[in-house]
Amino acid sequence: MKIGIDLDGVIFDSEKEYRVYSELYDILDLHKNSKIDNQEIKFQQRFNWSKEEIEGFIKKYHTKITKESNFMPGVKIVLPMLKEEGHKLYLITARGGINKDMIPVTMERLEKEHLNIFEKYYWATENKAEICKKEEIDIMIDDSYQKCQSVAQAHIKTIYLKDAPSYDIKNNPYVQVLYNWGEIYRYIKGLE
Repeated sequence: MKIGIDLDGVIFDSEKEYRVYSELYDILDLHKNSKIDNQEIKFQQRFNWSKEEIEGFIKKYHTKITKESNFMPGVKIVLPMLKEEGHKLYLITARGGINKDMIPVTMERLEKEHLNIFEKYYWATENKAEICKKEEIDIMIDDSYQKCQSVAQAHIKTIYLKDAPSYDIKNNPYVQVLYNWGEIYRYIKGLE
């Protein structure tokens, strides 16, 4: 099976880090209370920040979050198991779009943990459905409501890994909402 895998919020637990630091930045640096939608995953849409304020947050915290965020529980067990069982893994991420310097930092972290096990790496990818169709991906794992909806509309099975306040996806035969890598492994085994 060909499995597409997002990075932030799927392999790295960076979304929680972004949530913490965006709250602190809003309160301590900007002296505001400008949260507009806590269900949004991207901090740019969760807060009513100007372009300059967004750039300030990225400059101050983006590298820090990339270097210090933990791996999602279970990912260092399940990814190698899937690879060993013959599945082809594809990293499909938007990371590298805002800051290309994050790509080598990320590769270094993956190599250090022996998780540089992907067939191909797609960085700075906004249209994940297009890549999934091109690579004939059987199932895509992502934590973004919008990305899961987009991939599902292309009739590709999608695992919506939900680990933070976010929108629900209901009644879509192409989307399975799961909450951890153990559930992901069980679901993939059930598809075989």
